Amino acid sequence: MVKEEREIANRPDNTAFTQQRLPAWQPMLSAGIVIPGFVLIGLAFIGIGVALFVTSRSIQVMELDYTGVENSSPCFRCSDPDVKNCMCQLDFSIPSLFEGPVFFYYGLSNYFQNYRRYGVSKDDDQLSGDLDSFTSPSDTCAPYEFDGNNKPIVPCGSVANSMFNDTFKLYQIINGTRKQVPFDGKGIAWWTDYNVKYRNPSVTPLRNAFNGTVKPLFWPRPAYELDTSDPANNGFINQDFLVWMRRAALPDFRKLYRRITEGDYARGLPAGDYSLEIAYNYPVLSFDGRKKVVLSNVSWMGGKNEFLGIAYLVIGSMCIVMSIVMLIVYAKFKFPEEE
Repeated sequence: MVKEEREIANRPDNTAFTQQRLPAWQPMLSAGIVIPGFVLIGLAFIGIGVALFVTSRSIQVMELDYTGVENSSPCFRCSDPDVKNCMCQLDFSIPSLFEGPVFFYYGLSNYFQNYRRYGVSKDDDQLSGDLDSFTSPSDTCAPYEFDGNNKPIVPCGSVANSMFNDTFKLYQIINGTRKQVPFDGKGIAWWTDYNVKYRNPSVTPLRNAFNGTVKPLFWPRPAYELDTSDPANNGFINQDFLVWMRRAALPDFRKLYRRITEGDYARGLPAGDYSLEIAYNYPVLSFDGRKKVVLSNVSWMGGKNEFLGIAYLVIGSMCIVMSIVMLIVYAKFKFPEEE
């Protein structure tokens, strides 16, 4: 008796909603609906795929490897780890107008930024401007937590310590004279990184916040002097630092270094001879990596990516083929409707 009373007490209300008696609609799929549907979807995907593929093919890309492995490379001497503060120069030509805006990237290969131990080797509290974390870095930063004199490293961790530090200057050769191509380094990082994720301490001047700390071991300058030409572009909101801290998912990647959008080069890089001056600092041969620079422009779909267009074409073609197969099967094996 008690059991029946408990069941009655736990029973849902006798309403259309709780008893699942609400009216419902269920599609009745038939050959007359499915086959034309597959055809329309296939045609739509093929149209999108053609548009993406043609647009991607129109994007201009130029890659220049400057690792210096080959003896004939202008940067061969700089690839020697014993050579410090080395400069090398790459000369190249552009046969026709490289339409702007032009994006200048640096690229690394065989570099696993997605390795878990590497990715967690940072202190998020420290990078958000917490001064307490300056003197007591998180143990996740090990082994780049303290230096040999037991002074805290700011910013700590493997990601910050391995920040890319090659620098580039591009010149156009006009009648034997070199004209520097202006680089625009503002706004190259993600908005969320610059405005939300990373913050500088609320200390003026900024260098005072770093008292009692040391710079990462492989850095030439401390964080508050990353950009000596722009005081606002220093610390944890430095654009190059933010670009590096957003880790790549694949071992071969490129990161935005600068944009070419100003002056005589607003429309792009004119045809002619160019010279790229490189301050070669970043070692990659120890892990069989390679370095390159990439010049590219973009379209409404973004950068060059033929895979996306090919994927749409393949899926669209498969839909068309499947519609033909279903039509043949339906025409051959359809059954008369029951009265």
